[in-house]
Amino acid sequence: MTITTSACPSGDERVVLFGLLLETNARLSRSLGVELEAACDLPLAWFEVLLQLRKVPEGRLKMNQIADAIVHSSGGTTRLIDRIEEAGYVTREHCPSDRRAIYVAISANGNQKLDEALNVHLDYLEDNLAKRLDDQERRTLTTLLKKLNSSAKPS
Repeated sequence: MTITTSACPSGDERVVLFGLLLETNARLSRSLGVELEAACDLPLAWFEVLLQLRKVPEGRLKMNQIADAIVHSSGGTTRLIDRIEEAGYVTREHCPSDRRAIYVAISANGNQKLDEALNVHLDYLEDNLAKRLDDQERRTLTTLLKKLNSSAKPS
């Protein structure tokens, strides 16, 4: 049986573009993960959690906020936080206004490890973004990715 192009639109511009986005993300994530593991023994998922915690002024987030930020399931995030906590990079804190809620906070060791990893990350970004795209291309890419990301968030 022959499938016509219209029945299987693998060459459609939208399909190709989405494939390029997925491939680029996978390649960059995989190679950054290798760099972080080799240079500072930090898995990429741990780096993402520590970075999210560093971004907020309080240095802590509820478990569901972390799950949303790193796009993990709540069960997967709990197991991930268990491992990061065991390594001493985060601590769990009870929420004073909601006894059911648990905060995850970055520890002093976590901040130190994140600083180490950020140096690796910056070198990686220089080699894989800054040297490959000029200033205008990076600004355009940032604008376009923000636009796609904002429309993808649930309302």
